[in-house]
Amino acid sequence: MNRLVLRTLSCAVLMSLVLAGGVQAQNAAPAVSGLPDFTGIVQKNAPAVVHVEAKYSGKKQTKGRAAARGMPDMPDDSDDPSAELFRRFFGMPMVPSPEEQQRTSLGSGFVISGDGYVLTNNHVVDGADTVTVRLQDHRTLTAKVVGSDPQYDIALLKVDAKGSLPAVTIGDSRALKPGQWVLAIGSPFGFDYTVTQGIVSAVGRNLGSQDQPYTSFIQTDVPINRGNSGGPLFDLQGRVVGVNSQIYSNTGGYQGVAFSIPIDVAMNVVKQIKEKGYVSRGQLGVMVQPISDAMVKAFKLDNASGAAVAEVTKGGPAEKAGLHAGDIILAYNGQSINSSTDLPPLVGQTTPGTKATLQILRDGKKQDVNVNVGEMPRDKSAVLASVDTGKAAAASGSSALGLAVQDLDAGDRQQLGLKAGEGVGINNVTGAAAARAGLQPGDVILMVNQQKVGSATAFREATKDAKPGDTVLLLVRHGNQSGFIGLTVPGGKDD
Repeated sequence: MNRLVLRTLSCAVLMSLVLAGGVQAQNAAPAVSGLPDFTGIVQKNAPAVVHVEAKYSGKKQTKGRAAARGMPDMPDDSDDPSAELFRRFFGMPMVPSPEEQQRTSLGSGFVISGDGYVLTNNHVVDGADTVTVRLQDHRTLTAKVVGSDPQYDIALLKVDAKGSLPAVTIGDSRALKPGQWVLAIGSPFGFDYTVTQGIVSAVGRNLGSQDQPYTSFIQTDVPINRGNSGGPLFDLQGRVVGVNSQIYSNTGGYQGVAFSIPIDVAMNVVKQIKEKGYVSRGQLGVMVQPISDAMVKAFKLDNASGAAVAEVTKGGPAEKAGLHAGDIILAYNGQSINSSTDLPPLVGQTTPGTKATLQILRDGKKQDVNVNVGEMPRDKSAVLASVDTGKAAAASGSSALGLAVQDLDAGDRQQLGLKAGEGVGINNVTGAAAARAGLQPGDVILMVNQQKVGSATAFREATKDAKPGDTVLLLVRHGNQSGFIGLTVPGGKDD
């Protein structure tokens, strides 16, 4: 039906032009000027873009890596319109015959040096038995995975080819600004050397503790789909400024929000893999959380900028530097911390063993603290990460707050990893506000309004002056996580 309408409209337009004396060039719409022409960038760089094919045998998929990346046997949650998910795409999955007992997924990559080094996403090749790349001249080469880093989602491949391969020019992602034109070349849905374009929507986009907390992404509106993962993002000078990685979608397809790993981050990963075979990241040894409205009120802050320290790792760099729970980190090496998600990428990219300066707010006063940055253990994925305040439950022994508390014995504290005289346990939650905050029996209150409490008596003393409408700030331990929760005493004007 649509095709018929289009044909009819086309005929009607043609007839009107004929009746008017023919199609006159001078009546045509003027050409739009000022828009960029991407053809030169594509002609120069397409030969350096490769099609990546990763094969997985059925016997080795015990960890579910392939299934977790969108293989056909993975339950699809895209039918749920409320499920907005970050999606990493292998590419178009191909289900072979039972005899082959393999699955193949397709992605993209690009040559970064003429001697055969290729960059792609870790999730494109993670756990694969064999990896091959196909060049624009139709040569197919076996690729060796030199090294990869799941946290930054970068993998370095190496192929052996006769002669020097065409390579891209590496740009500077730190110079990118929102509004700049960018384009991607890749293999969406298996269609090789597909070019899409758009603009930089935002820079320094952090996706939180659950999704690459150590990466500040480039956000674009460049159409990115299955198979674009690992492909290059170019600026108007034809330089690579990012590695296309994932999209934000509730359908599984492109919806106008795409994310690329800054090329500066990717090339730092390449350098470390080549030099030492792995990627090291800095760590402070703190758990941080966003500053809520309740915390702004309780701390008497001007705004919610900064990262609140919820827990300090014993023996870590932060503890040695004198940081403690309740400090608010405002800046890291002179760079402002607007939210808790800003901190992990900055710390993670700091070379372990170097000194960093933190600007913190403590007791209403700003001060600088020097920290010797440590090295994150390679077997741990999140030593410095944001705490989900919804999971960090709290307790209170004040009837006004709707909480009842009890003393902890030595066995309780040992099991919880607490020191003697540290913390008080919640044994009942009676208030609606406390229940909405997620507090439950078994949680432990460590501080009240930045004052440590170690007994039910100390807790009652710390909360006795709380009046209706006051916000009491609690530092609570729920399981193995600590976090601040602000409770407003019922009966105030804010209720």
